[in-house]
Amino acid sequence: MFTAIVGIIALGVNIPLINSVLVSLKPDGEIAQNPLSLPLAPTIAHYANVLYGSGYNFPKFFLNSAMISLGTVLVVLLLAVPATYAIVRLGFGGRWIISSASGLRLLPAIFFVVPFFLLFSVLGLQDTVPGLIAANTFLNLPLAVILLAASLRDIPNEIEEAAAVDGASVYRTLSAIVLPMLAPAMVAVAVLVFIFSWNDYLFALVLSTSNATPVTLGAANFITSTGIRWGDISAASFLSTLPPLIFAVFAQRYLVSGLTAGAIKG
Repeated sequence: MFTAIVGIIALGVNIPLINSVLVSLKPDGEIAQNPLSLPLAPTIAHYANVLYGSGYNFPKFFLNSAMISLGTVLVVLLLAVPATYAIVRLGFGGRWIISSASGLRLLPAIFFVVPFFLLFSVLGLQDTVPGLIAANTFLNLPLAVILLAASLRDIPNEIEEAAAVDGASVYRTLSAIVLPMLAPAMVAVAVLVFIFSWNDYLFALVLSTSNATPVTLGAANFITSTGIRWGDISAASFLSTLPPLIFAVFAQRYLVSGLTAGAIKG
């Protein structure tokens, strides 16, 4: 019974994705006639049009999204791991930093758009991949600190104290002892940051025009002045969901363990 309920809920949640796949496989005539029906004459013409014949460099959009998402993951982890260790273990800044990070993460992204636009215009980061990496890093770094802090508190202090007695420095303790134990949480952070960065639309809309256009913004190009190319935009939307979906499926075990860290105390 429980499995059936979960299955129904999962089906309901995925109806937009399923409909997008169905529409992407229909000829334009079938879409105009009944967009909710099953494809009678399936075609991959819309996928071919998106990738090769749309007039837009859609493979470049994918490459931009990959560079932005992976770059954001790398920068976030490089900043969040030592920062979290300094806050939780070394007492740097006190507990208010975690609370401030939580509050910062709750603010809507649109709150930061205008300051970023003005700042990036001055710094020459407008419409650049490094600029979007910086913007997404700012948005996702608080989340990374919060999740890593919860996992780090689950690691017994005695392990690090024993390493200190043996003469290990703080850097040696962090790299050789803490990082391996923090790996599941780091993978969970990497997955979430990748998904959030890949799905970003607001920063991409305001901070990019052509050179750094990601796939989320590129899909909107099929909404033209003459109408909406439903087949093409459905194919583009489905293709844009595949990388984060595949990434999340392969890292699911680490994602669950990382997100549940700190939830149960013995």
